Amino acid sequence: MSEHAYPEASSRFPNLYVSAHPLVQHKITQLSEERTPTATFRELTNELTHFLMYEATTDLPLKQEIYSTPLERTQGSVLDCRIALVPIMRAGLGMVDSARALVPHATVYHLGLYRDEVTHRPVSYYRKLPDVLPYDLTVVLDPMLATAGSATAAIAELKSHGATWIKYIGLIAAPEGVELMLQEHPDVNIHVARLDRELDRNKFIRPGLGDAGDRLFGTLDH
Repeated sequence: MSEHAYPEASSRFPNLYVSAHPLVQHKITQLSEERTPTATFRELTNELTHFLMYEATTDLPLKQEIYSTPLERTQGSVLDCRIALVPIMRAGLGMVDSARALVPHATVYHLGLYRDEVTHRPVSYYRKLPDVLPYDLTVVLDPMLATAGSATAAIAELKSHGATWIKYIGLIAAPEGVELMLQEHPDVNIHVARLDRELDRNKFIRPGLGDAGDRLFGTLDH
């Protein structure tokens, strides 16, 4: 268990890692504030993704490699892991650049899913994946884990393409979504900045931050 996970959350959800870093907690509050403008919302999303990606990758495997400093040849550690990033469109697109900045060698694939407003079930509209994912780690990026319908569907799709080690990085999660992930994909660790109270009758996270996609792309009034 990560030292950054809250004990009360980890005891209930062994698949959940909530960052306890003071900067993460400060920035997720700023992100959730309704007066935060679109440009600042995007910046905060990038910063939070950077922190969460950093914490989620503490267990990446390393190998030893000989290299030369300006003074001598020596041995050091380098990553021994092929990584794929999979943002769930559209809101996940706001996280991919920051995640990739930490692992610039990663390959990016895309899945397009949206939640039907009546059934609250995920609807797939875009998929760009190879027949077999030749990667050691696949990271799913999506800001909001609400019902987890889209997340569980995306992870099932990735597993059908050969993904075996998957992590989910989001910003805010609802207990209902974490529970469904635990039931359907107990092998997938969830890394978020905050675990919120509940889903309301319309399946929105409370207290939440509103619609992450609309706030990222400035489409609240369109």
